[in-house]
Amino acid sequence: MGQSLVKNYVHLIFSTKHRAPLILPPVEQELHSYLGGICNSLECHVLKVGGYTDHVHILCMLSKKVALMKLMEELKSHSSKWIKTKGVEYSRFYWQDGYGAFSVKPSEVDRVIAYIANQHEHHQKKNFKKEYLDYLEKYKVEYHEKYVWE
Repeated sequence: MGQSLVKNYVHLIFSTKHRAPLILPPVEQELHSYLGGICNSLECHVLKVGGYTDHVHILCMLSKKVALMKLMEELKSHSSKWIKTKGVEYSRFYWQDGYGAFSVKPSEVDRVIAYIANQHEHHQKKNFKKEYLDYLEKYKVEYHEKYVWE
């Protein structure tokens, strides 16, 4: 049987439901680690996880064994259940229904890692809504804004 050689870098972006600012210290770093662990357990080698109070960014290599939809389902469902164990303030924690997934050229990986690492600084100048719409425009994704935020 021939080899199946795959190297797909994917930048995942998704927010809390209604962009509620619920991802705060001390749970923020723990959540990022938990999300990275989910990726790694599915053989989607994580390179960087970060974000801000209302969303996360994940850069990983999509496994040849896992569909993107399955990865997203696992990330959102398991992390949502996990964070609810962290206190009553997270009892109503939910992720938005949708997500963004953008391919990354190997030559851009270091730039994306730096971008994800600097989310707190970045969001002093630009909110998540603007950031996400900029990504959709950059990647020429057709969308209806009414449905982007559900």
